[in-house]
Amino acid sequence: MSLIKKLAGETAIYGVSSILSRILHYLLLTPYLTRVFEQDEYGIHALMYSFAALLLILFTYGMETAFFRFGTRDKNSEAAFSTASISLFVSTIFFVGFITLFSENIAAMLTQASDFRYVIWFGIIIGFDALAAIPFAKLRLENRPYKFALLKLINILINAMLIIFLLEICPKFLEGKGIGLIDRFYNNDLKLDYVFLANLVASGIVLVLMLPEYLKIKLKFDITLWKEMFRYAMPLIIVGVAGVINRLIDRILLNNLLPGTDEENLATIGVYVAAARLAILMSLFITAFNYAAEPFFFKNANRKDSPEIYAKVGQIFALVGSFVFLGITMYMEVLQFILGKDFRSGLDVVPILLLAYLAFGMFYNFSIWYKITDKTRYGAYIAVAGAIITIAFNYMLIPIMSFYGSAYAALICFTFMALTAYFVGQKHYPIPYPMKKIGYYIGMAIAFFLISLKLNEFLNISDWMQLAVNTIVLLGYGVVIYLTDGKELKQLISKT
Repeated sequence: MSLIKKLAGETAIYGVSSILSRILHYLLLTPYLTRVFEQDEYGIHALMYSFAALLLILFTYGMETAFFRFGTRDKNSEAAFSTASISLFVSTIFFVGFITLFSENIAAMLTQASDFRYVIWFGIIIGFDALAAIPFAKLRLENRPYKFALLKLINILINAMLIIFLLEICPKFLEGKGIGLIDRFYNNDLKLDYVFLANLVASGIVLVLMLPEYLKIKLKFDITLWKEMFRYAMPLIIVGVAGVINRLIDRILLNNLLPGTDEENLATIGVYVAAARLAILMSLFITAFNYAAEPFFFKNANRKDSPEIYAKVGQIFALVGSFVFLGITMYMEVLQFILGKDFRSGLDVVPILLLAYLAFGMFYNFSIWYKITDKTRYGAYIAVAGAIITIAFNYMLIPIMSFYGSAYAALICFTFMALTAYFVGQKHYPIPYPMKKIGYYIGMAIAFFLISLKLNEFLNISDWMQLAVNTIVLLGYGVVIYLTDGKELKQLISKT
C-alpha cells in the first residue's frame, strides 16, 4: 500500500471518532442549545469553551507532541509515556488548585465574577482531559483506533444524554410534581450549569476508562528525558496559546469592542459562534488529518524521500480542503437549519471562516519541519506574530464590521502564518511543495463559489433550485480538476 493511501486510511480511522463525536455534538447539541438558550446565554457558553481551549493548552503544555517525538526514538515509547504522564499528573493538581483559588478573578475577566463556578467546573473538566491526553496519544502511536474511537464516542454520548436528561426530562418531572428527589436537587434556573456539569461527568468517566493504559506500564519518572521533552515542548506552549488566541480571542474582543450593552454583545457573540459551527466540517477534516498526520510525519521523518512525501501530502490536503470549502458553501441553505432561527443572521460569515480554517490546515502542513528538526522555537515566533496580527485586525475591524471583522482577521492571520511557515521552512528543511497546484485548487474553489453566488443572484430562483444549481457548480469543479490533474493525482496516490 502506498504511503499516501496509508495516511488516508489512518486519517479515516483516527479521525472518524473525532468526526462522529463532533457530528453527534453539533447535530444533537447545537440545534438543541440554540433553541434552549437565549442568545446572551449561548454567548456565555461560547466564552467558557473558548476559555477551556486555552486551559487545555496550558494543562498539557505540548507533552502530546513531545511524546510523539521522543516515543518514536529508539523504541522509547514506554519511558516517554511514563515521564509525560507523571509530569501532567503533578502539574494538573497545581493548575486545578490555582484556578479554583482565583476563580472569581478569572470569571470577572471572562463574563462577571458571579460566574466563578463555571471557571471551577472547567478547571476540573480540563484537568480530566489533560490526564487522558497521553493515553489517547499512546493509542494513536500504537495504532489502536477502535479503543480510541470508542472512548471518544462514549464521551460525547454521555455528555449529550446527561444534557437531555437535565434540561428536558427533569423539568417535565417537576411539572408533574411529587418527584421528591428531583425536586430537591434540580433548579430550573441553572440550565447552563447543568450543561457544564454534564461535560465534567463525561470527561471523568473517560479518564476512569483510561486507567488500564496507566496500569500496563511501570510508571517511572526519567528526569533527564523529562528535561529533553520539556525543552522541546516549551515553545509549543507558546504555539498553543497563540493558536487559541488566533482562533478564539475574537469572542472576548467582540464582547469588549462592540458598541452595545453587555447583553447585546453576548447576543452578537452567540450569533457569530453559532454561524461558525457551520464551518465545523472543515475543522473536522483538519482534526482528522492531524490525528493521523502527526504520528505519520514522525514515523517517516528518517526516510530519504520524506520531503517529497510531505509535499505530496500537502497537495492532497489542499485539494480535499478545497472540496470541503466548496461543498459546505454550496449547501448552506440546508445546513442553516442546524441552527435555531434566531441564530441564522450570521450565515454570510461562514465562507470567510472556512477559508480561514483551510489556511490554518495549510499552516499545519507547512510547519511540520520545525517539529521534526527540533526547531520548535520557530513555531513560537510564527504563532506569536499571528496572535499580534489577530488582535490588531480585530481592534481595527470589529468597530467597523462587527463579527465580520473577526472573520477577516482570522483569514489574514492564518494566511500569514501558512505563508511564513512555508518560506521559513524552505531555508531550514526544504520541502518541494507544489505551490502552483495548491494555489490552483484553492483559487478555483473560490472562483466556483463566486460563480454560484452570481448565478443564483442573476436567476433569482427558489432555495431548492439554488441547491440544484449549486450541485452542478460543485460537480463542475470536480470535472475541471479531473480534466486538468486527474492522471497526475492518480499516479501520486498510487505510487507515493
